[in-house]
Amino acid sequence: MKKLILIRHGESVWNKLNLFTGWTDVDLSENGIVEAYNAGKLLKEEGFFPQMCYTSYLKRAVKTLNNVLDAMDMDWLPVEKSWRLNEKSYGAIQGLNKADTAAKYGDEQVKLWRRSFDVRPPALSMDDDKSPRKDPRYAELSDEQIPLTESLKDTINRLLPYYNDVIMKSFEKYDQVLVVAHGNSLRGIVKELRQMSNSEIIEFNIPTAVPYIFEFDDNMKLVNCYFLGDQEEIARKMQSVANQGKAK
Repeated sequence: MKKLILIRHGESVWNKLNLFTGWTDVDLSENGIVEAYNAGKLLKEEGFFPQMCYTSYLKRAVKTLNNVLDAMDMDWLPVEKSWRLNEKSYGAIQGLNKADTAAKYGDEQVKLWRRSFDVRPPALSMDDDKSPRKDPRYAELSDEQIPLTESLKDTINRLLPYYNDVIMKSFEKYDQVLVVAHGNSLRGIVKELRQMSNSEIIEFNIPTAVPYIFEFDDNMKLVNCYFLGDQEEIARKMQSVANQGKAK
């Protein structure tokens, strides 16, 4: 049986402050470090043994992966990073408080910006200080590839070539693959794997640092998927993610 392990990064400093983050490169909070390490401990206790790892260019995902592997005593595993696994770009609302933004524009508008399939937040300009064009790690990208805002649909479109051509093809060599990324990039993968509708994905939230396991038969047909850990605690964390975009 083949297994794909998806993990959203641990709580970041901006998660803790309830800010839109997107491609902004913020660090893990102290709690996020603990969450990541505990995710690795859980995977080790449950007998998982990933052989290849993928993550984004953003430090909250990279450091989550590092802590997961440290807890598993598997720091030696190969890791490949790709900008295609980055979080959805939240454009001009990056850095704004989610609850304050909901109070200004309404819960439903913020929910669409956060969770809808094809609605984009307001865009950055290419020369904005927050634009990825100014970041040396994205110097390889053309202006057309630089996201100044994204919907989930956009995120999936830039993610899927990498998911299909690199991540899923790695199962030709490996039995277990670990991907540590972000709420929306992982929602894109989950939507594809579970064949969720555009409306279903709006209501689906991924909690921080909880291993999400996908099991495939030898023909790579999905046979099972589940979150690893205490299910009541996981449900509470998922609801907490959903509530972040509501006005106080």
